[in-house]
Amino acid sequence: MEAPRLRLRLPFLLLVALVVSASRMRIEPLPTAALRRLYDTSNYGKLQLNNGLALTPQMGWNSWNFFACNINETVIRDTDDCWSNVKRGKKDQLLPDPKTFPSGIKDLADYVHGKGLKLGIYSDAGIFTCQVRPGSLHHEKADAAIFASWGVDYLKYDNCYNLGIKPKDRYPPMRDALNSTGRQIFYSLCEWGQDDPALWAGKVGNSWRTTDDIQDTWKSMTDIADKNNKWASYAGPGGWNDPDMLEVGNGGMTFAEYRAHFSIWALMKASTHWVHSVITRMAPIFQYVAFGLHDSNLFVLLLDQAPLLIGCDVRNMTKETMEILSNKEVIQVNQDPLGVQGRRILGQGKNGCQEVWAGPLSGNRLAVVLWNRCEESANIIVKLPSVGLDGSSPYSVRDLWKHETLSENVVGTFGAQVDVHDCKMYIFTPAVTVASS
Repeated sequence: MEAPRLRLRLPFLLLVALVVSASRMRIEPLPTAALRRLYDTSNYGKLQLNNGLALTPQMGWNSWNFFACNINETVIRDTDDCWSNVKRGKKDQLLPDPKTFPSGIKDLADYVHGKGLKLGIYSDAGIFTCQVRPGSLHHEKADAAIFASWGVDYLKYDNCYNLGIKPKDRYPPMRDALNSTGRQIFYSLCEWGQDDPALWAGKVGNSWRTTDDIQDTWKSMTDIADKNNKWASYAGPGGWNDPDMLEVGNGGMTFAEYRAHFSIWALMKASTHWVHSVITRMAPIFQYVAFGLHDSNLFVLLLDQAPLLIGCDVRNMTKETMEILSNKEVIQVNQDPLGVQGRRILGQGKNGCQEVWAGPLSGNRLAVVLWNRCEESANIIVKLPSVGLDGSSPYSVRDLWKHETLSENVVGTFGAQVDVHDCKMYIFTPAVTVASS
């Protein structure tokens, strides 16, 4: 049995944008040899689950980081591992906690769906959840059926109390059970990256955690970015690397660090969590949103390239937090239909802390992030061929945080002064058509 860990898991509210398509999911070939070399997608699709969901990564809000187990249906209705009762029912079925969810999950799902949103729920590929509520191991078919009967649209599936059974054996049964219900349910694997899920989870779920839980610190955030970066070539429409939720707004990092956090997660096509009030105010950004109930987490998701999942108290966000989380231009990078995960291209300066991250977008565009992980301000300069652009062709450069076009004629090199732990984020668009090679 997996030794109990201090993993804070609670019921979660999940707002999710579930993009559905009957067409075969694929990444369009990149137009130049330089782009194909730098932004390898050769591992994408080898093991792909094609259930018609997750053409872009999930976006939403997760209750755990702020609320932990202190959630209930009122919180969820006001905004939204602990949603379930501590024991199964007489027929060995999952039951909502009668104290915190007295109206039941079906009633809550109807409420959520009535708002034009979708509902997500949490369970565990073990005998218990991380908060020692009933898990779904060996109960996959029955639990999937009850989730579907409640109107659930999304399942986050954790990894506690797993009896030492390998993830490759424990996670597929729930995939099969969900598929057998006849209801399209987004399947989010959370085995903490222990068995390198990018190598096998593409045929099992729609997203897979590549790391352990994130913490609200600069070190945790940067470490996770580096670990998730390793698996960039495996992600794409239908299946995404998940570096865990956003910590923006929880107070453990500076404004600059949070801005870098959001920018890199968007570039990596990570999931983003949003809350009900946030979604309402950002309706033009999202077509569909969903509430989700987590073991001890409440989160809201929109399907993006690296899932962008908000983890703060969205009812009381500061102006600065809202400025970061509501940046439509950055979100559009995350949701770009090309579906190629951005990645770290190079590091300069002492210990390589002046970093350049980039990723191709639709329309022959390129998103570029200049990220200063140094302990002093730095002038970060990039030669355009190093990120896959033509060194002799002109490009229009759009600053996504200033919301302005800086130049219509950048050729050869580009650079900017970047403050400590901050970033600059741009989109490069060809000023003239670049011939394919």
